[in-house]
Amino acid sequence: MKNKERCPWAYGASPLYIPYHDKEWGRPVRDDRTQFEFLTLESAQAGLSWATVLNKREGYRRAFAGFDPVKVARFTPARIEKILKDPGIIRNRLKVLAAVNNARRFLEVQAEFGTFCRYIWGFVGGKPKVNRWTRLSQLPASTKESDALSADLKARGFKFVGSTIVYAHMQATGLVNDHLVSCFCRK
Repeated sequence: MKNKERCPWAYGASPLYIPYHDKEWGRPVRDDRTQFEFLTLESAQAGLSWATVLNKREGYRRAFAGFDPVKVARFTPARIEKILKDPGIIRNRLKVLAAVNNARRFLEVQAEFGTFCRYIWGFVGGKPKVNRWTRLSQLPASTKESDALSADLKARGFKFVGSTIVYAHMQATGLVNDHLVSCFCRK
């Protein structure tokens, strides 16, 4: 795949960027556990580079029970303290507490809508919003959809879900397709 044209960011700060770009970013996610994984990772990324998060992703998988929201929602204060000592994750107390809180809120959304995917995909009408960007500088940091989703998540008690974080989540999970028109992944 070396000869294929990619979004320029894929050649960024980590060797993990290219496989992440080629196999995950922007692909529609209709699996609740994967949605929870990205929600947790995007929240952890706040104020940091995505390379930092990708480099710690396996550590997050171990520390956060394979991103099983049922298990994470049951984390005790003692388990949280143990996680905060784990160098395999970003050891920010507020972000770890937010992940546990968000697991609980995630389960509430599942109970209300049947699946988290049904809930979140409703903000884009059930199908990916396909943009036609030709340059990275055209990509927005947030949109009216991410503003609405962020506001609704906050109203439901989620943490670390500002509109910019939520838009990054929407991009990562394919709710929006922000691959540049020249990128082979756009299709």
